[in-house]
Amino acid sequence: MTTARILIADDHEVVRKGIRAILEAHPGWEACGESSDGRDAVEKAQALKPDVVVIDIGMPLLNGLEATRQILKGRPNSKVLVLTMHESEQVVQQVLEAGARGYLLKSDASRDLVRAVEELLRNKTFFTSKVAQLVLDTFLRRRPRADENGASNILTPREREVVQLLAEGKSTKEVASALNLSVKTAETHRSNIMRKLDIHSVSELVLYAVRNNIVQVLPALTPTGT
Repeated sequence: MTTARILIADDHEVVRKGIRAILEAHPGWEACGESSDGRDAVEKAQALKPDVVVIDIGMPLLNGLEATRQILKGRPNSKVLVLTMHESEQVVQQVLEAGARGYLLKSDASRDLVRAVEELLRNKTFFTSKVAQLVLDTFLRRRPRADENGASNILTPREREVVQLLAEGKSTKEVASALNLSVKTAETHRSNIMRKLDIHSVSELVLYAVRNNIVQVLPALTPTGT
């Protein structure tokens, strides 16, 4: 029996270990690696050649959507299952456009993770039950919409990487180091991004990144006992 190799990418170790335990309890499946950020997930996908990549959308350094694009560019035969806490038409649209074959809410993972991976290994798609009807009734009947700035295709993949790093608070020098660029090239990318999006400050860039799911801002936890 051929072993199915699965790469797990999530920035929370507890989540990764939980997913690994569920997957490795299935006969014939192997968790071939783990990643805690999107850039490492892309590198490990190239090195480990997984059959399936289970990846969270909200990943540091490179978000799950952009990581999915890069993974599939280098490994078109791999199947990507996106794991997220969010259910919305916009996120579903972006997940599909990135090339992922599955969309699973974290709240459904304990129940549906095995079935989702099984479907992807059969070259089928899987959508968590809460969004399956949304996909059928809404997304598939409509043409994809541009984002709020009409900029869905304006930025290059490299520029989207730069946007994420800048929005995460990295300096231009740190961006250059992370992407193996010269500082001058990183500055040029930043200038081009600002010009294309017609924005003039880092705060506006952060707002753009959040609104277009390049980075995510999670809600703060409400303190107990107050």
